[in-house]
Amino acid sequence: MQLRSSLVCLGLLAIQAGASPSAQAPNSTFQNPILSGFHPDPSCVFVPELNATWFCASSSFLAFPGLPIHASRDLVHWRHASNALSRGDQLPGLAFLPRATSGVYAPTLRFREGVFYLLGTLVNQGLPRQNDSRWDNFLLTTADPYRSDAWSDPVHFSFPGFDPSPFWDDNGATYVSGAHTAAYYPGIMHAPLDLETGEVGPIRMPWNGTGGASPEGPHVWKRGSWYYLLLAEGGTRENHMVTMARTRNLLEGPYEPAPNNPLLTAANNTGSYFQAVGHADLFQDANGKWWAATLAVRATGADYEKAPYSANVPMGRETVLTSVTWEEGEWPVFDPVAGEASGWPLPSEAIPEQGEGQLGDADDAFTFPPGSSLPIHFLHWRLPVAKNYAVSPPSHWNTLALKSSVLNLTGFDGDFALGRGQTFVGRRMAHSLFRFRVDVDWATSLTKEEMEVGVSAIQDQAQHFDLGIVMLKPTSYTNNTNGNAGGLQPHLRFRGISETPYRGQSSSPNEVYPVPKEWLGQKLTLQIEAVNSTHFSFSAGPTGSGEKSQMRIFGYCRGDELVPYFSGVVLGVYATSNGKHGERAFETYISNWRYTGIQQFRSQEDVESADLKQLSSR
Repeated sequence: MQLRSSLVCLGLLAIQAGASPSAQAPNSTFQNPILSGFHPDPSCVFVPELNATWFCASSSFLAFPGLPIHASRDLVHWRHASNALSRGDQLPGLAFLPRATSGVYAPTLRFREGVFYLLGTLVNQGLPRQNDSRWDNFLLTTADPYRSDAWSDPVHFSFPGFDPSPFWDDNGATYVSGAHTAAYYPGIMHAPLDLETGEVGPIRMPWNGTGGASPEGPHVWKRGSWYYLLLAEGGTRENHMVTMARTRNLLEGPYEPAPNNPLLTAANNTGSYFQAVGHADLFQDANGKWWAATLAVRATGADYEKAPYSANVPMGRETVLTSVTWEEGEWPVFDPVAGEASGWPLPSEAIPEQGEGQLGDADDAFTFPPGSSLPIHFLHWRLPVAKNYAVSPPSHWNTLALKSSVLNLTGFDGDFALGRGQTFVGRRMAHSLFRFRVDVDWATSLTKEEMEVGVSAIQDQAQHFDLGIVMLKPTSYTNNTNGNAGGLQPHLRFRGISETPYRGQSSSPNEVYPVPKEWLGQKLTLQIEAVNSTHFSFSAGPTGSGEKSQMRIFGYCRGDELVPYFSGVVLGVYATSNGKHGERAFETYISNWRYTGIQQFRSQEDVESADLKQLSSR
């Protein structure tokens, strides 16, 4: 009895000292990014009720399906569970938006009493900021995050800003916080919100941040008697940062800024491979330890600091993870973001079994069998015209049939599409070095001038590079011996556009090569490859030849010609008649879709090592 009492006392002393099984476990190690490629503005929750699983949402802008939801059991392996935006009638206005900076902005994901709540904004950058119809705020819900079709139709609510985030107070009252960026008074808004009807109460703007540009991305937590407000400030590039303030009165303030603001940033840290760190969300694990998901880009620090709109960051804004220490009554302390990172103890490896999609870093090897559908990580540019796509149609089993759009990927002017659709389907670039290729059955499809099918690396309509098979009239340095009776000849055309208002230079190659005689009438393999840290190559060759030498490079583009505003490079296939012949002028067939991740750079040393290896292999 005395021994038992002594053991109890020792146990109590250990608890008082903060000892616990989890506290004694070694710290974890993990790698960033946790969601590579185009996955910005992360918002994450831990849900013990669903097998102790973390769920994260991220922005999708003009991509569709949108608002991808990823699930993880260990914060290391992330499965694409569903898309909260998977039906065109959820947000039909997405089809008509101009500009790459329009679309579905930063969502906030929360879980309460068996329901997931996802708030976001459909933003029309073509409208002035003082026009409240610029911001279409909405709420989606589900009880099953593993099914895209389980997400609800949106409840819209009138809110003159973006980045909405819900908060439930102790008394059950529900509020929404958001960002208002009017030039005369940028700041953070709070208002009561009825989650059933979308009715918004009186709006208050009690704090406008620490003075950094573009205060946005607000999230609220209550700990003790304090309301803590987390913000993104400084704009989403070289000065991006995470800041915080707290108050005892959410709607009225006053707000007390954290004395060590910014709590997390890469600004002025030119040695970091991870730049533009900001727009964070905080969440806990099963042991009550705090973590933060935030966005970052991978870039050479010094170059990015000097010219962020011309830096080599084609993968765009990605989701990274860091551990956070947040003691009761204190301010959170964030660990710096790194490619190889250490954090709180994590569960042993556990890959989520549920969900519609694959792991975030998985390769593609799709043959489009009958009865299948497009994988949920495949993307369109705005809303697709559904009848332009068919998986394994009769007489063309194991292919993806594409019917052409009149508009090519540039559209009218590198901006608009006016709701007409562009026949394109792709996937995110998810590795620093990769190889993407498809087989194209084109020979009987292309019959008229400017009919074209090809592959593209696209950042947006004003920044993309394409290698296409296209029917053209012979040029002065070719003859028509390979052509048809109409005087047309199949060509391989490498062309692109790289124009932004932030760069003084532009790029628009247009290089045309007749399809070699020995390739005529055959399926061709088209390929895009990241050959090193700075360049993509565009190749073609006869399908199934089995000889690597048969693949010929027809063009290169640089990574700094595909500079992200808010998103990241997408790799895919397109079919267009380049402004001629009407919609669905021809149908062509894609097969053997393959994406292979070759290497992931997590530090500048990785970049230099890979580039040196590539040079030495020449």
